[in-house]
Amino acid sequence: MDTLHQSQVQTPLIRIRHLQKNYGQFQALDDINLEVRRGEVIALIGPSGSGKSTLVRCINLLEEYDAGVIEVDGIRVANDGNLARVRAEVGMVFQQFNLFPHMSALRNVALAPVRVRGLSWADATARAEALLERVGLKEHQHKRPSQLSGGQQQRVAIARALAMKPELLLFDEPTSALDPEMVEEVLDVIQDIARTGVTLLIVTHEMSFARKVADRVVFMERGRIVEVAPPETFFQCPASERARAFIGTSSRAERRQSA
Repeated sequence: MDTLHQSQVQTPLIRIRHLQKNYGQFQALDDINLEVRRGEVIALIGPSGSGKSTLVRCINLLEEYDAGVIEVDGIRVANDGNLARVRAEVGMVFQQFNLFPHMSALRNVALAPVRVRGLSWADATARAEALLERVGLKEHQHKRPSQLSGGQQQRVAIARALAMKPELLLFDEPTSALDPEMVEEVLDVIQDIARTGVTLLIVTHEMSFARKVADRVVFMERGRIVEVAPPETFFQCPASERARAFIGTSSRAERRQSA
């Protein structure tokens, strides 16, 4: 590997330094420091209210932070002239699907590459058709969101994010709004994406999924990063007492759901 390419690979895609976010007197994020390498899959886990969703929303400035620095691919994330450039490289998949209800699945996926990337409708449609086939929805491409199940709508939302060919994909609890039987179909699609080398940050309560797909697990509580470790280390011998308690509670909950 030549020196330049090696340097590009080793340079973190995301750098976060001393990030702070407050809602009035409530400190949602407290001195967050994190680097994410290109192609890495990060699972953000922790109890509800720990700051996971706030963190991913700060990365593309859906939430404005109060102090600290976020850089994506060397560009500082701030409310300035570079924000559109950052957002063009960062895809986001939400808990709620946020699809345009009056458009077909195909048009939902094709729209952003036309508006943001300047693709022709013909090229964007061809890309959208390929992506909908990839997520198993080729036969449903002309349906509107109201004609699709929750799991199908979330897969359209994933295809829409991929249509921009982003450097980074953020998932904010992508299965939390789904019925249990639909969760697996969405997780399978995300796992397939993780194999392609796209950088992923995934907020999830699905511990078995995090263990299977992540390169590193980031455990958060009360707005702070408590522990960062490879999944085999984190789930087998977590360093903190709080993480051990959380894993135990989550494991019991998953066993009840599968019973």
